[in-house]
Amino acid sequence: MNSLRDEVKFLFSGQGMPYEKVCIMVAMVITIFMSVLLNGNIAKDADVVVIDLDNSVYTRDLINKIDASEYMKVTAVLNSAIDPKELFYQDRAVAVIYFPRGLEKDRYTSTATNIGVFYDNTNTAQTSDIKEALNEIVGLDNAAAQGDVGSTNDSLKGQLQLATRNLFNPQGSTSNGETLGFLFFFGSMFFTFATIGMIPRLRLTHQLDGILLNGTPWDLVVRLLPYGGCLLVSWVLGMAVLRIWGDLIFSGSLMTFLFIQLFYIFVTGTLSLFFGWTAANPGIASSRMILFIPGGFILGGMTGPTTFYAPWVVSFSHIFPLTWEFHFQRDIIARGASFGDITQVFGGFLIYMGIVGILFCIRFYTARKALVKRMAHEEKHKKQLQELAADVAR
Repeated sequence: MNSLRDEVKFLFSGQGMPYEKVCIMVAMVITIFMSVLLNGNIAKDADVVVIDLDNSVYTRDLINKIDASEYMKVTAVLNSAIDPKELFYQDRAVAVIYFPRGLEKDRYTSTATNIGVFYDNTNTAQTSDIKEALNEIVGLDNAAAQGDVGSTNDSLKGQLQLATRNLFNPQGSTSNGETLGFLFFFGSMFFTFATIGMIPRLRLTHQLDGILLNGTPWDLVVRLLPYGGCLLVSWVLGMAVLRIWGDLIFSGSLMTFLFIQLFYIFVTGTLSLFFGWTAANPGIASSRMILFIPGGFILGGMTGPTTFYAPWVVSFSHIFPLTWEFHFQRDIIARGASFGDITQVFGGFLIYMGIVGILFCIRFYTARKALVKRMAHEEKHKKQLQELAADVAR
């Protein structure tokens, strides 16, 4: 009973993780917040691009049928040939549909013809509904051509077929999906565990006051370098194992990917310092990791396809740094994009990084102002005590 009483006292003392609050908060987040975010389990208006080289009445009718589907939304129609891979960069499309020249003519001359469909297979679940919808559209069109669905035009005898190709991860390998996602997720999580208690540790060792009085925010950020170096080495080692032992497809430039990781490490580390700033000790700070790391893993497109989420959820997910990391992973590693191909996403990430940096600087200088005010108050109080002691001595 003494042991139990002692442990209960420690639990509510504030000297360790506030588990009595964390457990309730986690339950509420999972049951209320996450159920709202994850209320979709189908692809809703997933972005589809059409390359229409025939540009005929028949292909425009097919485009209207595709756009009318609840699963797809035609975001662009191109009338010239282009490499379909380029249309997937920055998550601009989930599927690219290719209408060849002469499609309408083949339809009226009883010639079997194919429609090409390229699927983004970086997440194997995101195209399942689209595949089913396209097969249904083609099936109904063929049935109408044969006169089975009220068609009175007997000249439409050609059979339409889908010629599909899964890009970027054609075999649905976990090395290119879940395993790679867990590598970045757990790497980011333990990097946060290693750095989020830095400010409380400096406060306990009385180093923080000196940095606040005489230093700048960079004196704190520069302390992240050794941790960031370890994270980079671990990721390269992990990807090497997946490439040699597994079947990881690394289509882009490793140097481009590592260059972007420098910015990602800065953002994640700065957020780690920011969220851990007010913790009483490193143990309490560690529990705050859940505020900004797991959300990106859940909503960033690795566990569940972004096509399953409402547009506002996809936009909201970008407050988590790991969401941006998965953007770069899909574009550079899976799709082979160059730095020039992802400038729009990288520009958005720089804005995000600037906001994080500004918030951290505000936190730093607010703490400095509070410290100066506290020191002035203590100096004034000390001076009053000295004057009182002098009066007593007289």
